[in-house]
Amino acid sequence: MKKIVPIKTRMRRQSESRLSGKQAENPDPQFGHDTQRLFHELQVHQIELELQNEELNQANLAAKAALERFTDLYDFAPVGYFSLDDLGVMVELNMAGAVLLGVERSRLTGRRFQLFVSPRTRPVFQEFLDRIFSGSGRQYCEVELQRETGHSFWAELAGTSVPTGDAQQRLSRIVVSDISARRMAEVEHKRVGILAAKNRELENEISLRRASEASLKESEERFRGLLHQSRLLEKRLRNMTHEMLKMQEAERKKISRELHDEVSQILLGINVQLEMFAKAVQTDPQAIKKAIKPMRWIVGKAVRIVHQFARELRPAMLDDLGLIPTLRSYISDLPKRKGRTFQFTGYIGVESMDNDRRTVLYRIAQEAITNVIKHANASRIDVSILKIPGGVSLEVADNGTSFDVAQLGTSRWQNRLGVTGMRERVEMIGGQFSVVSARGKGTTVRAEIPFPDPEQKPHQ
Repeated sequence: MKKIVPIKTRMRRQSESRLSGKQAENPDPQFGHDTQRLFHELQVHQIELELQNEELNQANLAAKAALERFTDLYDFAPVGYFSLDDLGVMVELNMAGAVLLGVERSRLTGRRFQLFVSPRTRPVFQEFLDRIFSGSGRQYCEVELQRETGHSFWAELAGTSVPTGDAQQRLSRIVVSDISARRMAEVEHKRVGILAAKNRELENEISLRRASEASLKESEERFRGLLHQSRLLEKRLRNMTHEMLKMQEAERKKISRELHDEVSQILLGINVQLEMFAKAVQTDPQAIKKAIKPMRWIVGKAVRIVHQFARELRPAMLDDLGLIPTLRSYISDLPKRKGRTFQFTGYIGVESMDNDRRTVLYRIAQEAITNVIKHANASRIDVSILKIPGGVSLEVADNGTSFDVAQLGTSRWQNRLGVTGMRERVEMIGGQFSVVSARGKGTTVRAEIPFPDPEQKPHQ
């Protein structure tokens, strides 16, 4: 550690060193030793004074240089320095402060700082000044300052109180910084934030509108699909109505022909027999029994024909006895042909269905069997009513001539086989209708009707 030498000792050493380097003046030898020593001390003291004077000059020069540097730093600092008393009077300020206020420094000393504070922020400045002189430590505030030119700007003030030479008075040292750029940046940042929020709102709105447009397009497509289906259904309904009218007209024509060809002929035969009976009674009363016999046969035939018409229109047995007995009776009454056999299987639980469903099954079986007899040239016809999961299935299968099922889409085949009528009957009660035909395997007509009834054993 370096040893610290007292200043007085250091000065003594330097003086003696300088004196030894000079040609010392020696006193007259006639003086005594004390006088010579005193003279030496005076010479050393003189050199010490010279050294002290040199150091004082150097210190003075250094102080002047430091003062100049401080003055430059103080005056040309990038912020304004103000010294205010408790009333806000400017006691001292630097050049930067005068530039901020736009007034010469000489004209600002002695004026109140509040004169350069905008009226709307003067209460803020006064509160700031009060806090400084209350001894609350370093204080900050932001105020709007006005130059004499009328131009205003925002400034940040930082201040604290310091004592003066007079112990009864204190001054506030205030640093003033122009924050207009920062305030503008904050305003701009805020505006950018607002714009960003608005932009996000617009983006959300655009997203919602796009979603709405997509939903609208989807709804439009769905509506178009529904409209297309509606038109198809309308066309299908119109075609079905036309077909029903044609079928009704065909049925009426058939009934009219049957009535004219059979019933009318029978009634005419009865009339002829009655005339013959009236003549026979007049000529030979004993021939009454013989005359009545052909009349009975003709009347019985008429009854059978009327009964057949009634059964084709609506068999009473279906309501009285049920579906299975009605189908058995219908199959047994079909024209017999050598080499053709029928096999019937019935699920007894089908009788629990309502009349509408049983009527549909009966009409499907009747139409399908009629088609087989007319067109298939089959030797075996299997009719079965079976329980399936969630419903009942009716199948009419034959081993006759097959056909291309795709041709069922043409009006000629639909009219010929009555496929449209059968399909519409099944779909009307929520069922499914299908036709399967394969070469060498015949044709199968299937109708599945929903019927959630417990499983029961089929009745053979």
